[in-house]
Amino acid sequence: MVKDSTVDVAGIPKSDKKLKVIDLSVCIVTYQASDWLKGCLESLYENTQNLNLEVIIVDNGSTDGVQDMLSQDYPEIHFIGNKTNEGYTRPMNQSLGTAQGRYLMQLNPDTVILPGAMDQLIDFLDEHPQVGICSPKVLNRDGTFQRQCRRGEPRPLAMLGYFFKLTKLFPNNKALGGYLLEYLDEDATSEVVAVSGSCMLIRKEVIDKIGYLDEKFFAYQEDTDFCLRARQAGWEVYYFPEAEIIHYGGQGGSRVEPYRSIVEWHRSYWRLYNKHLAQDYFFLFNWIFYVFMVAKLLVSLAVNIFRRERYAGPKR
Repeated sequence: MVKDSTVDVAGIPKSDKKLKVIDLSVCIVTYQASDWLKGCLESLYENTQNLNLEVIIVDNGSTDGVQDMLSQDYPEIHFIGNKTNEGYTRPMNQSLGTAQGRYLMQLNPDTVILPGAMDQLIDFLDEHPQVGICSPKVLNRDGTFQRQCRRGEPRPLAMLGYFFKLTKLFPNNKALGGYLLEYLDEDATSEVVAVSGSCMLIRKEVIDKIGYLDEKFFAYQEDTDFCLRARQAGWEVYYFPEAEIIHYGGQGGSRVEPYRSIVEWHRSYWRLYNKHLAQDYFFLFNWIFYVFMVAKLLVSLAVNIFRRERYAGPKR
């Protein structure tokens, strides 16, 4: 992990800043998403009233004027600029490694924080010391529930149900709906296997115990891997729908490099499966499943060619 710089975006040495207890460190990775980031920050500061915040942004070599925008509008924000696109996981570790808060939040730049969401999430963790990670209810731009924000184990049958949308035929089947936990009430606070890194609140003690994100994941599934490791270390992971955000999904890097995003999603899922689940199955079954995943990748790439707007991830 690359060490961060010694000054913030305004050029103020960190050693000169007044020491204070930081409740929440908001960690954001951005790539060609300056306009989305500005809206995200406006909503964060406007709708977070009772917390001492620090915000740490790592940029992957964008050419959209992000550093100038931050210098002008948010000089207090700590900015780290990479020269090239380093993906998601490594830059997020740069941000997390700089953070000084009691709680650390992974947040995507194409999000809007709704009133009180951060305060509610912090209160939930304060009241439940056994919970190491939690996430809010995440909404699509049209106000519908973004199902990817909470997850079960991504086992083969659950992934087949997800890919082929079999839960529309069998809505209460826990095996087929096991990846996105589609049989659970979206408004019920629930213990889950994993939550999305689009908005993931992490207790600092979790990172102290299990370390940072696994940088073998270039992007995608690093959030599920992190949650699985936290659960293995004895922490609970929760979905807390009383807090809400909007996630536009797939803006910035996923729109700029859609084909790479599709390839990296499939590569990351293979790595996750091989790391956590493959040992539970006979090796011939695993090879059949790997062949299926390659076929799924090729179909996804082909379908994207014919889209008017090429993208990876949710669009609603």
